[in-house]
Amino acid sequence: MAFSPYPHPHPIQIHKLPQFTYIDALRWLPHLSTFTRHILLATYDSDTSTPSLQTLTFSPSRAAPCLTPQASVSTPSRITSLKICPSPLTPSKPIVAAAGFSGSVLFYSADLVNGSLNLEFSLPEKGFHLGPVSGIDLNENGSECVSVGEDGRVNLVSVSAERGFRRVFDSNGLVSYSSVRWASPVEFVTGAFGFGLHWWDQRKAGGPVALFKDNWTGGTASGIVHAIDIHPSRKHTCLAGGSSGTLFAWDIRWPKQPVILSGVGVGDAPANSLIESDIWEVQYDNYTHSSKIINSSSSRILPAMICSEDGILGVIEQGEEPIELLAEPCAINSFDIDRQNPSDVICSLEWESIAILTRP
Repeated sequence: MAFSPYPHPHPIQIHKLPQFTYIDALRWLPHLSTFTRHILLATYDSDTSTPSLQTLTFSPSRAAPCLTPQASVSTPSRITSLKICPSPLTPSKPIVAAAGFSGSVLFYSADLVNGSLNLEFSLPEKGFHLGPVSGIDLNENGSECVSVGEDGRVNLVSVSAERGFRRVFDSNGLVSYSSVRWASPVEFVTGAFGFGLHWWDQRKAGGPVALFKDNWTGGTASGIVHAIDIHPSRKHTCLAGGSSGTLFAWDIRWPKQPVILSGVGVGDAPANSLIESDIWEVQYDNYTHSSKIINSSSSRILPAMICSEDGILGVIEQGEEPIELLAEPCAINSFDIDRQNPSDVICSLEWESIAILTRP
């Protein structure tokens, strides 16, 4: 991808820490203090065919940051989606939701003080999902979890009450869902094939309240939406990334006019959009805002960070040259921006290592 060099006069600090397992996903856990930080990993040991969840203690250092194993638990299958939510009652025990290839969703409490991962309950029940759970998301207070699958099912899990799940929709295989994200306490967005997005409102039964679908690649790619993000201050706008380096924003106020930020061979994509591979993850980047963002209306798309199959971790901003943070000879499968300190970013490299980036 043709990214611009990082524009800041001070370079990014990048540390790569080898691991001994494949990393399917990783997340920052909430801070207990300024000097105590933790990371959650979903891993897979190919030698023993063992999937697991692990917590690590992160010790920052300019010379050589250190990751120390804290807790580890085996999981029934490899993790397909991993979400974290602070516990409203016990800050030192955030809620962890992990979806797997076996069709189950596991809910843990991560005890950061005592260094343990405790399984609270799981949903492997018959009829939950047929096949892998492709996406989950916890709502703002961790009381509900929405799940979607390739089987076309959309489910809502009551986390706080542990009362099982409620089927929101079942396409009976006519639609395969690949990702999901909460937009409000009663609304969420799902991603599907054909760069499709569905907007759901629990107050209105019967299916999605708004749909968007377009094949911008002219049939050259399957057009799967792999990742979705919604900014808490702009809940009307959905950011989506997927096949062929496509990144676009969909504003529910103008549902037929998406803003295309990147994509090879895609309709109105900017000329500098040269990502040719799948975008695996998307997050709004709150690290810095240009004067154009600060002085613009809410219709302007906020900067987004992406990671891709061709080994790019970068920031894309509407109307600006994309910025390269990291370029690797292998896929970057997952990343996470520290909510409490957005200058810090972690990402997992396909070659069994973690990269920690600190922006000035």
